[in-house]
Amino acid sequence: MAGRPGPRGRPDQDVESRVRPVSTESHTDDVEVTEPESTGVELDADTAEPTERKAPTGVRRHLGAILLIVALVASAGVAAWLYFFQFRTDLQVNADAQKVALDAATTGTTALLSYSPDTLEQDFTEAKSRLTGDFLDYYTQFTEQIVTPAAKEKQVETSAAVVQAGVAEMNPDSAVVLVFVNQTTTSKENPDGAFAASAVKVGLTKVDDRWLINTFDPV
Repeated sequence: MAGRPGPRGRPDQDVESRVRPVSTESHTDDVEVTEPESTGVELDADTAEPTERKAPTGVRRHLGAILLIVALVASAGVAAWLYFFQFRTDLQVNADAQKVALDAATTGTTALLSYSPDTLEQDFTEAKSRLTGDFLDYYTQFTEQIVTPAAKEKQVETSAAVVQAGVAEMNPDSAVVLVFVNQTTTSKENPDGAFAASAVKVGLTKVDDRWLINTFDPV
């Protein structure tokens, strides 16, 4: 009878030994081992999905950048076209108009201040063809009443040369030119001649596509 409890005790121990390995800790260990593996797979899946979604976005951004560059280049091309074909054309037209006005002022000044007692009528007629308005009236009266009698009596002869000139103001129908003149005058009383340098502000107006002098003011 003393030996029977032994066998009964062994089955209990065997059961305990069989139950202990299948414990909560052992089960938890199994879960902990498998959990990182499943988590790793899930992370891979999560990271793969956004990569597939971001690819079209990256392409769209890249394409948008290209289109923006193309638009900027096109805008620059349009601006360059406007500059060279419109703005530069305006500058050229303005430069041409300034040249015409400058020529009218310089040649007109030379004609106004140059005359000889032998060719007074011809010289004054040439000068008056370059004048207009009130100044034309004044010049006609002044040459007829003052200059002609004195030039004939004293044999006054003047010769003017423009040494420098520049456009001070430029408008579509008017301009102002600053003219620097050297003038030599001879007469019976002074056959050796007298030299004078002066500056004149010449005002011009456009009449029938011609630039004519309408003011003549010494500076």
